[in-house]
Amino acid sequence: MSKPESDAAVPEPEPVERVELTKPAAVPAPEAEPVSEAEPAPEAEPVSETGPAPAPTPEAAPAAEPAPAPAPAAAPTPPPAPSPWAAPAPGAAPTAPPPGADPWAPPPGVLQPPPFDPDQPRLTGWAAVTPGAHSGFQPGYPYPAAPTTTNGFSVAALVTGLLCMWPLALVFAIVALVQIPKRNEKGRGMAVTGLVTGVLGAIVMLFAFIGLVAAGFDEERYGDTPLGAPKGSVSIDDLVTGDCFNEPPTSPGKDPESTSLYWVRVVPCSSPHHGEVAGFSDIAGRGPAEYPTRTEIEKSAARLCNPVRDDYALDPWLVPDGMEDSYYYPSHNGWASGDRRLTCTFQDSTRTHTGSVRTDRTKLTQAQRTYLDAAQAYNGALAVQPEGEADEEPAEYRTWAKTMAGACRKEVKDLSANGVDWPAGARAKLIEMGAIKLDEANAWDTVAKSGDEQTLGREMQKVEALSAKSSALAVEIRRELGLSTGEQASDIRV
Repeated sequence: MSKPESDAAVPEPEPVERVELTKPAAVPAPEAEPVSEAEPAPEAEPVSETGPAPAPTPEAAPAAEPAPAPAPAAAPTPPPAPSPWAAPAPGAAPTAPPPGADPWAPPPGVLQPPPFDPDQPRLTGWAAVTPGAHSGFQPGYPYPAAPTTTNGFSVAALVTGLLCMWPLALVFAIVALVQIPKRNEKGRGMAVTGLVTGVLGAIVMLFAFIGLVAAGFDEERYGDTPLGAPKGSVSIDDLVTGDCFNEPPTSPGKDPESTSLYWVRVVPCSSPHHGEVAGFSDIAGRGPAEYPTRTEIEKSAARLCNPVRDDYALDPWLVPDGMEDSYYYPSHNGWASGDRRLTCTFQDSTRTHTGSVRTDRTKLTQAQRTYLDAAQAYNGALAVQPEGEADEEPAEYRTWAKTMAGACRKEVKDLSANGVDWPAGARAKLIEMGAIKLDEANAWDTVAKSGDEQTLGREMQKVEALSAKSSALAVEIRRELGLSTGEQASDIRV
């Protein structure tokens, strides 16, 4: 069946300029490049006016073209130009890119962004980042989460540090500082605070220990006593020779007349103190149940402690005013348990002193030691004078007079010893001193033989006059020997 012709007139085709075209050399088509979905399709390039005519529309039938003229003979096809980015054949030497080629052009197969079009709207934000660009977030390195919990050891370090428990504070702080970065926890500031307070506490304890050592701290002697004495005190039974001490204040409710004392506080002799231990002596001759009376103890203490104190303070003229002879004796319970020890001391109950009354024999010359040793027996006998008057205790005075007569003769004998290098100024005075001491010894013999109180009193006055004369001469002798001239020291020597 034939197709009906259209009533519309068919326009005549416009004349087309005939252009002779030569067949281009065959060039291998490049491989198709993958196009990303994000890239817009490139626009069609305009066709040159000299190129082939557009294809006819379906409505218009194509006009019959005149027969083409015979084509000239085809020229030989030149070889394709080598690509500047093509890899050289195996074993072939690398070739330089042809002249005119862009040395910076990307190799084929590399995805390139579309050409910049100023008419297109510019993208911002994440849309402006091309797929080949690097963003600020790198996969595989996540940002750490913010800490939400507090380390328990940091809290413990802070608390123990504020409570001055520095060993625990140091341990807790170190553990916390190790755990916090590993566990991503809070509390570094508290741990550092605990560490600082712990270190400061350790330093304070170190200086305190050094101070106690310098003060002669002895842990065994400074511990708490069974009677509840405060730390730093010493039981009377634990005192040693050379200790300087202070008696505790009278406790509330205690009888001020009571002589019972169980502990004292030992201090360095360079610090103010009331007493100093010269040594010890034992009371003998009684059984456990025969506790002596106070009068008996006093007599025994004077007889036993005087030699101890004389040997400790060899030069009694250097003992300051107020430092009197004193002693401690056992209690009833101590006596029943076998304690017989007397603690012989120098004490001043009204004021404190610094230094020690102890005489350092190593610093004395031969003449000084000889003179002080000779006077020691006389001073010891003089210290046991009866407490009452001669008319009240005549028998005691007669007994004491015999002791004093023997002490005077012994002193003369010791001062007359050969081999002593006496200073020239002291030699004549020592001879005079010997004569006075012999007269005094004879006067003491008369006192001891007196049969009535009047004779005893009269002879005691002669003894006192001779004693005063020898004391004045002793000042001159001591000056020649380089010893104290009789004034008692205002304070103890350090």
